[in-house]
Amino acid sequence: MKKPTGNPRRIAADQRYSAPSKTASGQPRRGGRGGRGPRRGNAITRGVTGTFVLLWRILWGSVWRLGLTMFLILGLAVAYFYQGLPEASKLFDGRARGSVTMLDTDGRVFAWRGETFGMVTSDKIAPVLRQAVVATEDRRFYRHFGVDPRGIASAIKINLAEGRGALEGNGGSTITQQVSKLLCLGETFDPTRWKDEAAFEADCRASSLWRKIKEVPYAMAMEVKYSKDDILNIYMNRSYLGAGARGFEAAAQRYFNKPAADVTIPEAAMLAGLLKAPSYFSPVSNIARSRDRAGVVLGLMASQGYITPEQLAAAKAEPAKLSRAATARAGGYFADWLMESGPGFLTSETTEDVTLKTTFDQRVQRAAERALNKIFDEKVNEGSKAQAAVVVMSSDGAVRAMIGGRSNTADGTFNRATQARRQPGSSFKPFVYAAALDQGYSPDSRVLDAPLTINIRGSGPWSPQNYTRNYRGEVTLTTALSQSLNTATIRLQEAVGRDAVRRIAEDFGFAHDLASGPSLGLGVSETTLLEMTGAYAGIRNGGTAVRPYGMIELRLKSDERPLIGQSGGMGTRVISQKAAGELIGMMRNVIQHGTGTRAKLPGGRDAAGKTGTTSSYRDAWFIGFTDQYVTGVWMGYDDNKPLKGVTGGGLPAEIWQAVMAEISDGLPNVPLGTDFPDGAGATQITPVAIEGGDPLAAALGEALGQPGGQLAAPQVAGNVQTSDPTNAPTRPVRVVPQSQGAQGARDPLADALGGILGGT
Repeated sequence: MKKPTGNPRRIAADQRYSAPSKTASGQPRRGGRGGRGPRRGNAITRGVTGTFVLLWRILWGSVWRLGLTMFLILGLAVAYFYQGLPEASKLFDGRARGSVTMLDTDGRVFAWRGETFGMVTSDKIAPVLRQAVVATEDRRFYRHFGVDPRGIASAIKINLAEGRGALEGNGGSTITQQVSKLLCLGETFDPTRWKDEAAFEADCRASSLWRKIKEVPYAMAMEVKYSKDDILNIYMNRSYLGAGARGFEAAAQRYFNKPAADVTIPEAAMLAGLLKAPSYFSPVSNIARSRDRAGVVLGLMASQGYITPEQLAAAKAEPAKLSRAATARAGGYFADWLMESGPGFLTSETTEDVTLKTTFDQRVQRAAERALNKIFDEKVNEGSKAQAAVVVMSSDGAVRAMIGGRSNTADGTFNRATQARRQPGSSFKPFVYAAALDQGYSPDSRVLDAPLTINIRGSGPWSPQNYTRNYRGEVTLTTALSQSLNTATIRLQEAVGRDAVRRIAEDFGFAHDLASGPSLGLGVSETTLLEMTGAYAGIRNGGTAVRPYGMIELRLKSDERPLIGQSGGMGTRVISQKAAGELIGMMRNVIQHGTGTRAKLPGGRDAAGKTGTTSSYRDAWFIGFTDQYVTGVWMGYDDNKPLKGVTGGGLPAEIWQAVMAEISDGLPNVPLGTDFPDGAGATQITPVAIEGGDPLAAALGEALGQPGGQLAAPQVAGNVQTSDPTNAPTRPVRVVPQSQGAQGARDPLADALGGILGGT
């Protein structure tokens, strides 16, 4: 083998590190770390430092990555909400239903229902009103981008300082965030998710951490989509400001009867103050509290330079005053009744803005309220929970005033005039006498007032008693009604027939389940004060039924033509004009000489009426009329407990007298019309004996020349018996007429009957 020649090449490993650097003198640097110098500190310090450096690198890397992620999510959320936002003007009207504005007989507004609304834009809002809102709700409104971190931090600090949770109480929300809440973050009512719109609104207003988080991108999307003026316009149009007013235009009209463009500094402060708590600070319920809140707003406006110290002093010296309509608060019960009785789709459930022209008379309402308060202040013990209701109407059924309870009412309060169903007691008796007069009886016909027992199938004997427990014997129908004699009334009812009494009561408007037994005539069936007053109006107008009404016409605000006309009034004739005139005369005697003497009106003003008291004194009534008005009064307790010493001829008659005296002040003293048709006069009513061999009937027959107990009765007014129709008859009812001739003359037949039956 040939050997290699020359010097062989040296084999060396690849150099893995660079040559050590050298110092300026040419000496290599010390240390074996690639020229990075010697390690400093010991192993512990180096370990701690390294750990912190590692953690910082991890934390910083996580933070900026997380921040970038959150920024991207926020941007996507803002973009998502942005594309769903409509034009600003479409968001102004945030009502779930429309409004109902009610006008009185003079065309003046007296009540509102639903949610009133009036759209306003920047050029239609007084500058001072915008300033008051910004100063109160979001002082940095024009400087933030929908969310105010400084405001949130300040709110958290205040909440914690006052012992609340960080997110409880003050929320630090900007106006833009509040608009987000008003818009329910873009959600609309879905009946598959919410039971009703009230539940939907409650859910929208619920405060939670997740909803607060969602408000942020929504508010920022609005700041991108809309101008600051647009956002403020949405806020000022959708905010609820109490008393059914949605938005500042509606509130300015509601409280001050002027547009939002014309409000003064004190008025602007009061309106802006309502934003915090519309019901609590409502000037209608507590004007002093509302003015105190307005003072706080004025201070904020002054501190932020919106008003001068001189303007502040002037505004505090002359605080805002409510309009007459807002101050009066008249017609609350009347307005509630109209909302209940009118067509729902145009009243309580309307989605339109509706105007109602009504029969309501504010003068009469205020007079009635003064009178009722006067009687309670002077004659009812302080702290008493006894209630009273009053209805005033014209004889055609047009309701002029309504008081549903002693205190004035807000929307939705229980109305005792229309909703409380109570027994009318003796105020029902005119229907019994109306039936008799319509069948030919006269006011001078005579009836026996004496103890009476009627057998009722399934119940046994029933024995009505007079209030005084005394009996007068044979009396005229006029006396029986004026003295409210129970036994005489029941005898008369049984003579004319319960069906006749029931028909007349129903035809006059007592259109509910009437008792079938003999106690019908004592008013044991339940009714309302409105129904009873309407029935008496039928008597007053000459016997024609009326349906009480309060609406004259209904129209949409956008339409000049009425949509619906009058909803009630005169109906069909129930009793003859002659019978009605006679009954009015008999009811006049109730006030002049009977149980209703406390109802006599000053100046000798002519009036007629009837008292009513139920068993155990649970209800007391007085209903009556003059030439101009028909008025009903009820008094009792809501829990149906007995009144102490109160009858219809007592406090209710006094309330009636006070109300009628007030509302009649200045009106002409016109006598009640009781015109009788030609040929009117007393009617001969022949008693009818009962078949079946009754000994008393036989005695009557023999005395009258009709042996055997069978009486000829060519002029029968009704089947005269005291038993229940399903039972065998017992004793005859004594209804003894006055014969034709001069009033007051005794008829021989009546004398004979009285002698046989023990009458006088």
